[in-house]
Amino acid sequence: MRTISDLSLDNLRLDVDDDGIATVTLNRPAKRNALDAATVEELVDVFSLLPRSDVRACVLRGEGTHFSAGLDLVEHYHADRSASDFMHVCLRWHEAFNKMEYGGVPVIAALKGAVVGGGLELASAAHIRVADHSTYFGLPEGQRGLFTGGGATIRVADLIGKARMIDMMLSGRLYRGQEAVDVGLAQYLVDDSEAKAYEIARAAAQNPPLSNFAICSAISHMQNMSALDAAYAEAVVAGVVNTQEAAKARLEAFARGTAAKVKPQ
Repeated sequence: MRTISDLSLDNLRLDVDDDGIATVTLNRPAKRNALDAATVEELVDVFSLLPRSDVRACVLRGEGTHFSAGLDLVEHYHADRSASDFMHVCLRWHEAFNKMEYGGVPVIAALKGAVVGGGLELASAAHIRVADHSTYFGLPEGQRGLFTGGGATIRVADLIGKARMIDMMLSGRLYRGQEAVDVGLAQYLVDDSEAKAYEIARAAAQNPPLSNFAICSAISHMQNMSALDAAYAEAVVAGVVNTQEAAKARLEAFARGTAAKVKPQ
């Protein structure tokens, strides 16, 4: 079976520290980290292997001043793809982003600069999004004569609602700052998005891996079910997770009154 040490990456960088925190870096700064076909294939490879590599959390970042400006439009123009060709390109984007969302490893996106088009689709597949004050969100597909193909109709519409997404695509509206947080595009707005992303990743890494797996996969699966099926699935997952060996010491500490209290700082 392949491991992350077997990966040969040109457009991404992957580092894992001694605490099991992975850093996945989009490494095409001259292209504002635009996503070409090769980058998407590397994302598929990386996020296929992280859940089987003792990684406890992942920070996704972009090299340079932008997170990602989305689809590599220059590659797309020169490729002169048929409808069938581009459909298969989109399916690989879905494969990569599904690996992120459903893989069970917490993915925290550290955002800056452009989070646009396919870059927003990529960010929306992360479990937590942290923006800094340079971050702006856009879906300029309408102005480009395009349509989203990497899951925005699923994830971005889920985050901000159908009406706001349509507005972004039709009018070119950008969101930034507190307004972006208020509509649901990011959960945090900070001066240093990477520092905050690592803080969150290290906090998540302290949880039992099985708990994180359930949080970062089961919830998304349940959102795709009917309410009745989701209730049943939730009970099954809770039965497994809430009786895990790793939870027993934590439950004992709570029962003895020695566990940390849940309260504001």
